[in-house]
Amino acid sequence: MSDDKVPDENGNPKDPRDKFIDQVDLLVKAFGEELEIQPPEWRTAGVDYLYRAGSVVVRDEDLPRVLELFGGGTPHDGGIGGVTRLDLPRKVPDQAPRANTDTQRFLRYADRRLGVGVVTPEHLFFVSPSVSPCPATEPEEVPADAEPTPKGDGNATGRGVKVVVLDVGWTDAPQAPWLNGVTGDAEQVYDPQTQLIEPYAGHGTFIAGVLRMIAPETEVVVKAYFDRAGAMWEVDLAEKLTEVLDLSPDIISLSAGTKTRFDLPAVSLDVFIRTQLNRVNGLVLVAAAGNDGDREYFWPAAFPEAVSVGALAADGNSRASFSNFGTWVDVYAPGEDLVNAYLNGKYKCTERPNTGTIRTFQGMARWSGTSFATPLVAGLIAARMSVTGQSARQAADSLLSYSLTQAIPGVGAVLRPTDALS
Repeated sequence: MSDDKVPDENGNPKDPRDKFIDQVDLLVKAFGEELEIQPPEWRTAGVDYLYRAGSVVVRDEDLPRVLELFGGGTPHDGGIGGVTRLDLPRKVPDQAPRANTDTQRFLRYADRRLGVGVVTPEHLFFVSPSVSPCPATEPEEVPADAEPTPKGDGNATGRGVKVVVLDVGWTDAPQAPWLNGVTGDAEQVYDPQTQLIEPYAGHGTFIAGVLRMIAPETEVVVKAYFDRAGAMWEVDLAEKLTEVLDLSPDIISLSAGTKTRFDLPAVSLDVFIRTQLNRVNGLVLVAAAGNDGDREYFWPAAFPEAVSVGALAADGNSRASFSNFGTWVDVYAPGEDLVNAYLNGKYKCTERPNTGTIRTFQGMARWSGTSFATPLVAGLIAARMSVTGQSARQAADSLLSYSLTQAIPGVGAVLRPTDALS
C-alpha cells in the first residue's frame, strides 16, 4: 500500500493494519464471545478467517461418523438440506474437559482422523468493505446535488428483469429519482442513542443506486440479511439464499463473502450452489471478489458458478489497490470513487486515520469497494437481458466473452458501464 508511511491524525506513522484492526474490532464488539478469529494473534499477524466459537459445519452424510469420532455434540439444522451445524462437546475425545470448547482442537483432531475439510468452521460472512488488510473506504462526503456515477448507455433499461440484492437492508431515498420503485427490507440506519449513522448503513441503498444507473428499469429488491455489523453466519446465509429463490430472481447480487480455513469452499455455500442454484435454469449469482488486495480465494465469488467481480481503480485502466485478484476473478469493473445515493445525517468515522471525524451527508456519498463494482456488472447483465431476450446466464456469458476482448495486461478482463450491448 502506497500510504503506509503517511502520518495519522496525530502526526505518527500510519500502519496499514490500523484500518483493518478497526474493522475487525467492530465485528468483535457486535458478536462478542460468539466470534473467534484465526490466528489468535490476528492484530499483528492478520486474519485468516473468522468463525463461530464452539460450532462446526458438517455435511449430513458425514454427520454419523463425526458424532462417533467426537463422542457426541448437539446437531442443529444447518439452514439448508444437506448441512448440519454441530455444537461441540466440552472436550476432544481422550483429552481432559475444558471450561470452554476449543474449536481449533476439534478441527485438527477431525483433520487427522477423517481428512481435511470433512469438518469445517462455521465462517462469518461480511459485506465487502469490511475485513481486509487493505480495505476500501468509509463513505465520503459529496454535495447533495452531486451527479451519480457511473452511468450506462441508456439504450438498455433492464425492463422485465428482477435482481435481488442481499445486503444490510434498504432505506427509501426519494431525493434519488433513479431509485423509484426499488423495494426491500428496512434497515436500522441510526444509532438509537447518538442518532449517528450506523457503520455500513446505506450500503444496500448505494448498491441499488449503482445498479439502477446501469439498468434504470430493473426490478430491484434489497434484503436486510447482513444486519449485524454487516455480517452473518455461514449457515444463516445459506438459508437466506435458499429463501431468495422463492422470489424468482433472474440475478442475485451479493457484495459479501469471506476467506476460509485452508481456502476450501465454505460447505454451506457449496451445498447451496450444488443442490439449489444450479437447478434454477438461467439464474446467475454475481459476487464481490473482496477487498483484501491479494489473490487468496474469497467465497462465494471464487465458486466457478459465480460471476466474480473485482474493482478497477478510478483511472479505469488499472486494478484498484484494494481489489482481490487472480485467475478466479472473472471480470473487473469500476469500483473506486463511485458516487451514488446514500443517507441523510451525520456519520462518525470508525477507522484510522479518520477515527472520530464527523461527516455530514445529504443523500449522496462517494464510496469505493468491490461491493460497488458488483452491482455494476449485475446491472449490465440485466440491461443486456432486456434487449436480447437472453437469460441471465446467457447474458453473463456473452458479457464475459466480450470482456476478454478489452482485457488490460496485468489486470484481466474488463467491463465498463456502457458495455451492455457490446
